[in-house]
Order: sequence, then structure tokens, then C-alpha cells
Amino acid sequence: MNASSNLILITLLVELGVAAAVASSLARSVTFKRLLLEPHRSRRDSLKLIAMVCVPLMLGVWIRVRVPNFLAADLAFEATILLALLMGPLAAIAGAVLLAVPAVLHHEYLALPVNLLVAAVAGAFGRFADPEDVWSFSPMIDLSIYRWVTRNLRRPQLDRQILLLVLVASMQFGTSLLAQFHPRYFYALHSDVWWVELLICATAPIIVGIPLKIWNAVRVERKLEEQGRLLLEARLDALQRQINPHFLFNTLNSAIALVREDPARAETMLEDLSDLFRHALADQGESVTLAEEIALAKRYLAIEQVRFGERLRVEWVLDSQADNARLPPLLLQPLVENAVRHGVEPSATGAQVKISTQRRGTSVVIKVTNTVSAPGRPGNGVALDNVRDRLNLLHDVQGQFQTALKDGVFQARIEVPA
Repeated sequence: MNASSNLILITLLVELGVAAAVASSLARSVTFKRLLLEPHRSRRDSLKLIAMVCVPLMLGVWIRVRVPNFLAADLAFEATILLALLMGPLAAIAGAVLLAVPAVLHHEYLALPVNLLVAAVAGAFGRFADPEDVWSFSPMIDLSIYRWVTRNLRRPQLDRQILLLVLVASMQFGTSLLAQFHPRYFYALHSDVWWVELLICATAPIIVGIPLKIWNAVRVERKLEEQGRLLLEARLDALQRQINPHFLFNTLNSAIALVREDPARAETMLEDLSDLFRHALADQGESVTLAEEIALAKRYLAIEQVRFGERLRVEWVLDSQADNARLPPLLLQPLVENAVRHGVEPSATGAQVKISTQRRGTSVVIKVTNTVSAPGRPGNGVALDNVRDRLNLLHDVQGQFQTALKDGVFQARIEVPA
């Protein structure tokens, strides 16, 4: 094996590393991930995405024409194919023009028409293929071929992933031949040794597949996050409709008992119940202010005050500077409900429920506690888990929500950004 073949093999290895490094760097960018996964991009967003992919690789082409024997920096061929598969032929053509500029300035005049042809062919395939076939394209060629053979032995069918593999390898072979016959006007790796040329053609699909694998992992992660958000929204919706039947029946029974004795108080109680239901079932978006949550908790406690009378003693210690803090809807009311359920209901003498808010620098601390000597009962785990999950999702403050139930004393503490 001569020195030229050694240089080509080293170049192929470095190309794999360059492709992985560039794809990983882009995957860390929040803007890139947003633009890449946006289903309907504006023209401006498309141009931003093209620039983010092409600008570093344009520098790679420029390095290749300036630095002797550093050929691995030029991934214009593979980048053009990626743009065509992910964004369509028009975006690929724009990227092909950008990527060809350094080469054309170096008098490689065939670079532009070849890039445009590659963009058109790969773009046509992208329109023909299912997006999932593109995203799941594997750089592990041996596994792809093995799966294709075993699958088609059972049921012959057109496999677009294998078709893409063959298409990329074929276009790479065509550019290698062109570079061999016109080395002054076009650059591509090529070799007279057949197995080295085979490696060149086999490496091209791997270089295309590496960014697809890395970016598909980002895409899958985003899908899981979205599914988690939808699940929590569904759980919130269930919580909004999960008004405790015992609370509802007890409230209605208390109102019925008051109708003859104190009609005005019964009317007030039913108005509070109506406001509570209206607030709980309303679509309030991702967050509400702490002041709104306190107002809802006060309605709930006003109803329970009628039921329990002197057995329920409420203490509010509120910091007005904390009122504008944002938190998920229906966050405070389940905590107050747990304090009442574990403090007042099991105790013959009742208990005090204390709700306090305090602004501490850039944070707001919310505490709900009760005082009682009666033995505790199992807590409402579903509601409290729901509170914790929604708080973490909105504020990303893992560990800033704690609850405890010991000897009938319920305690909850929340800390959110001010």
C-alpha cells in the first residue's frame, strides 16, 4: 500500500471525526435545535439554518484549499446531501452555492455545477422518501444491509434506506471519477486501488448518517419532552376535574342544613363553591400568579370553615412582594386540602392551618402547615406528585418542593423564582 493510499485512509478517519464534531457542536445550540425541529420554518429561519450548517463547513473547504494534505476538512458533498434530505432541494441548492464559493475561488470551476446536481438528486430523493426513513438512516452499513437482506428474503419490498445508501455511494463514486479525470477543476478523494476506492464510497453514507443519528437523538429527546408535557397537561386536566366527591357532597349537605337556619350564609357558601369550580375548570395556561392561587385557596377554606366551624383555624402570613411570582395553576389548593384533611378531619378539637409566603431575594417561599395531635393517615400521593411534576416542568427547580406527614402534622414547602 503506497503513501497516497495511507493518506486517503487517514483522511477518511479524520472526516468521520470532523462530521461527528460539527454535528455535536450544532446539536448543543438551542437555536439550531429549534430551527432544525421546526415543522414550518419561515424563509428567514431557513436561511439561518442553512448558514449554521454551511458556514463552518465553508471554512473547512477554505482550509482544504489553503492547507496542504488537510483534505478531511472538506465535507461539502455530504453537507449538500444533508441539507437536501432535511430541508428540500431549494435549501440544498442555496447551501451548495455557499459551499462551492471557496473552491471556485481556487479555480475548481466544476465544484458549483456538481454541488447543484448533488443537491437536486438528493432533494428529489428527500421528497420521495418518508421523513422517518431519512431520520432513521443508519451509518452502520453492515447492519443496514443485513436487515435489508433478511427482510427482503421474507417479503421483497423497496427499502428507501438502502436506496439512499446506494445513491450516496454512487454519487461519491461519480465525483471520484470526475476528480480523477479533471483534478484541476474539481476535488474529491479518489484512488486507483480498488478497495481504497470502495472505502471512499462506503464512507460517504456513514458521514451523512452520523449527523442524522446525532440530530435524531435530539429530535427523540424533544418528542419525549413534549409527550411528558402533554402527559402532565392531561394530569392537570384530570386534577381540575377531580374535585373530591366527599368535599362536594359535604359542602352541599352543609348548604342544605344552612338554608333554613342562615340562608345568607348558605348562599355565600354556594357562591364560593361556584367560584371554586369555575376557577378550577378554567383554562389558565401554563402559569398563574401566587395572588390568584391564594384567592382560590381562600375560597376553598371559606367553604371548609362553614363545615368545621371553630375546629378549623386559619392563619395567613402573606408577603405582598411575593404576589406576582408565577407557578402552575392548582398548586396551592391541593396542599391546603391535604393540611385540612390530615389536621382538621381526624381531630376532635380541630387544628390550625397556616399558609405563609415570603420573598427571599430572587425566590419566593410558600409554606403550608397544620398543628394537630391526631394520628396521621395516608396522604393524597397522586395530587402531591402532580404538584411536584408540574412545578419541576415549569420552573425546572428539582428539590424545591418538599412535603412531610408525621403524627398527623402535614407540612409542605415550595420555592419558586420571584
